[in-house]
Amino acid sequence: MINVTKKFGSVVAVDHVTLNVNHGEFFTILGPSGCGKTTTLRVIAGLETPDSGRIFFDDEDVTDYPPYMRESGMVFQNYALWPHMNVYENVAFGLKIRKVSKDEIKRRVKEILELVKLEGLEDRYPHQLSGGQQQRVALARALIIQPKVLLLDEPLSNLDAKLRVEMREELKMLQRKLKITTIYVTHDQEEAMVISDRMAIMNEGRILQIATPREIYMKPRNLFVASFMGKSTIIYGKVVNKLRKYVEVECKNFRIKGVTPYEDLKVNVGDKVACIFRPEFFKLKEESDEVNSFDGIVESFSFIGSIQEVYLRVGSARFIFEVDSSFNLNIGSKLRIYIPYEKTVVLPV
Repeated sequence: MINVTKKFGSVVAVDHVTLNVNHGEFFTILGPSGCGKTTTLRVIAGLETPDSGRIFFDDEDVTDYPPYMRESGMVFQNYALWPHMNVYENVAFGLKIRKVSKDEIKRRVKEILELVKLEGLEDRYPHQLSGGQQQRVALARALIIQPKVLLLDEPLSNLDAKLRVEMREELKMLQRKLKITTIYVTHDQEEAMVISDRMAIMNEGRILQIATPREIYMKPRNLFVASFMGKSTIIYGKVVNKLRKYVEVECKNFRIKGVTPYEDLKVNVGDKVACIFRPEFFKLKEESDEVNSFDGIVESFSFIGSIQEVYLRVGSARFIFEVDSSFNLNIGSKLRIYIPYEKTVVLPV
C-alpha cells in the first residue's frame, strides 16, 4: 500500500501509510487500541475504501476491487462464523460461492481440516466448539480459498492466556508450512515479537517504525516505540557533551553516557533527550570501564520463575532491572547496578 489515508468524519484513522510486505512474510502491525491498525487491515482487504493512496497485490492495483476479487482471506477478532452452519459448511462456504465442484470442495475441506487439526468435527456447530476450535474454523475458512494474502485481525485475543500461547505457535508453524504472505494485527507486544518476521509500530494512524522484532526492541527510532515495546526505565536529561562513540547526558541526579541508535537521529549539545534502559541489560558487577552505575535502595521485587524483577529507588528515579532468581534480596537494602554505555539508548524528545 502506498500513501494510504482513511478518514471517518474529522478523525484520521490511517494517515499517509505506506507498507511493503514481502512474499511469504509474516508481517505484524502493532499498536495501542484506536491507533488505526484494524482500519489499515480492512483497507487492504477491501472492506474500507481509502480516501487517498493505492493498494497493490504484487504489481496489480486492487484499490478499486471488491473484497472477493482481491484473493485475500481474513480472520476476524470474533471469528464471524455462521451459527446455523456446521464446521464443514462454514469452511466450505467460500468455495461454494466460487462455484467449485462438490467433489473438489469435499477434498479441500478434508485437507484443510486435517491441517488445522479439526478432523472429525465436521458436523459440530460453532456453539459446540471451544474458543480455540472456533479460531481454527475461521482460519480454515480463510485458507481454503488459497488466498494470496492472509489477513488476521487480533484472532487470538478472545482466548485464555495458555491457549493463546499455544495457538500463536501453531499459527506461525502453519504459516511457515504454507509459505503464505500474512498480515497480522495485534496490540500485544510479546505476541508480535514472537510471531513476526517484521513488524510495523503504529500510533495515531501513522507508522513510526518498520523493522524486525529484534531491531525494534534494541534500536527504537523514537520514544513512543521505546516505551511501547517491553519494559524499560526512562530518564530525561540534556545533552552536555558529544564524544567519539557516546553522548553524555546531564540528568537531575547523575550523568549518563549512551548511544543514539541511528545516524539520522541527530542530537546536539543542549538538546533534551530520553535515556532508555532495558531491565535485562543491568548487571550487579562492573564488567568494563564503559558502564553507567547507579546506587539505590531496593523498593520492591517480584519472583518470575528464572528471574526476579527488581525496582530500585535512585534519588527521584525508579529503575527496573532483572537478577537471577537465586539472588538474595531484601526491601530497603542498598545495591549498585551497572549497564554498558552501548546498551543505554539516547533518543531525542
